[in-house]
Amino acid sequence: MSVWDQLAGQEAVVGQLQAAVAGGMTHAWLFTGPPGSGRSVAARAFAAALLCENGGCGVCPSCRQVRAGTHADLLLVRPEGLSYGVKQTRDLVLRAAGAPAGGRWLVVLFEDADRCTEQAANALLKAIEEPAPRTVWLLCAPSAEDLVTTIRSRCRVVTLRVPPSEAVARVLAERDGIDHDRALAAARAAQGHVGR
Repeated sequence: MSVWDQLAGQEAVVGQLQAAVAGGMTHAWLFTGPPGSGRSVAARAFAAALLCENGGCGVCPSCRQVRAGTHADLLLVRPEGLSYGVKQTRDLVLRAAGAPAGGRWLVVLFEDADRCTEQAANALLKAIEEPAPRTVWLLCAPSAEDLVTTIRSRCRVVTLRVPPSEAVARVLAERDGIDHDRALAAARAAQGHVGR
């Protein structure tokens, strides 16, 4: 079991992220894709792979802590309400400027980064322009155009697609232990949206 197993039909993205873990790192990533494509799942899998000594084995304490959102070197950010304000962003930037507690990286996973206010986006831009040496920013948004140009130009963009029904069925069958035909029917009804 690997951290990548939950990414249905995203082989190209998995390859790109595995290559980065192996040595092609950059300090800021932007995960984009339509609802149900697995933006947050991909970002969390990448965070686990970065924090795992085995590149994302899926079973070690580090991988399990990332999956649960309790890893000391993972800052998981979700807007509370309709938008993410400047005060919250400045607090986050201060926390992200520190050193990792025990691993190689301090990973900031910012879900729904497109919901930053203009002032919050400016504060975030400063942190991405001048990152702490061992901090990695993982931003999630439906499309790159949902973020200001200056932020997206400093991020490596990872674009996910709606996975095919067959790939979703495989994930459902393996994860939930249901038979393939039923999983395929559910995947088709959900139109490739794994969460649905």
